[in-house]
Amino acid sequence: MNINIYYGGRGLIEDPTIYVCDKITEVLNELRVQVKRYNLYEEKNSISMLPKTLKEADGIILASSLEWFGIGGYMLQFLDACWLYADKSKIAGTYMMPVVTSTAFGEDESYLSLIRAWKILGGKTCQGISSYVEDHTEFELNGQYTRRIERLAEDLYRAINQNLTVFPSSELTIRSNTVVGSNLPLTPQESEQLSVYVSDDNYVKKQKEDIEELSQMFREMLGNEGTDQGDKIKQFRNHFRPQKDFKATYKIELSDQSRSIIVEVNSNELKCYYGELDNTDVSSRTTTEVLDNIIAGKITFQRAFMSGDLAAKGNFKTLRMFDTIFQFQKEQ
Repeated sequence: MNINIYYGGRGLIEDPTIYVCDKITEVLNELRVQVKRYNLYEEKNSISMLPKTLKEADGIILASSLEWFGIGGYMLQFLDACWLYADKSKIAGTYMMPVVTSTAFGEDESYLSLIRAWKILGGKTCQGISSYVEDHTEFELNGQYTRRIERLAEDLYRAINQNLTVFPSSELTIRSNTVVGSNLPLTPQESEQLSVYVSDDNYVKKQKEDIEELSQMFREMLGNEGTDQGDKIKQFRNHFRPQKDFKATYKIELSDQSRSIIVEVNSNELKCYYGELDNTDVSSRTTTEVLDNIIAGKITFQRAFMSGDLAAKGNFKTLRMFDTIFQFQKEQ
């Protein structure tokens, strides 16, 4: 028999949840049960891959430490990963024992949260431990508490060994009728592989870069819908003069077209497109005629601002740099 313990605390020496897990492990080992503990705070970069460890388990223990509110972030991440990537058919036959020790208020709510989450996932639950611990030393030295922990560990063993019947749960019915999971019809094997990709930071980074590249391409396509619009974007690129270590974002709203040109500068990199971007360094508003005059070199960006032909807000130093990074020349 194999039982996995998923510990969601921070690993503090004085955490009473660790003592409970250790005591349960001792009892199960005496019963010749293979126990493996996963400390979620140590696995935080690969929590999305942990649901595949459920395959090797006949039962599990979800152990959470309540320090101020709820079951903790690591445990929530693990349960989220189970919902997204775990083999639900395997969970359906897996018994779960919840363990919650609290140094604050609300251990019963957290205890019930673990039970409800596992039931919604389709698993079976056993009686567990919900306790408020004011002094962890006194708690650990209390013989009655120790015997109670040992008895519950034995009950978990019996439930798994005898395949104890569990009464039907409304959570499972509600999940089947109303809760919608992933829209992708993935097999358990595909879900497991997806969890591996999600845990790979380099893969995720590459996907984000690809999405950004595609977004930029479509922005350019939208920006080139008309010859005039395409010419403006082209003019910005042709007259771009990179400045070392200069980074800024500009928004030029064209009031007579109800659209905006976004300019993103990062040293020698330039992104220019029609679209929207919040929290730019300089946000301006003008007409197409004024922008055409700026591009034609008849007037500078700063001069248009000083004369009132262009309204702007943001960093004034960054505003003045516009005429440095875009050097439009008046046609002779």
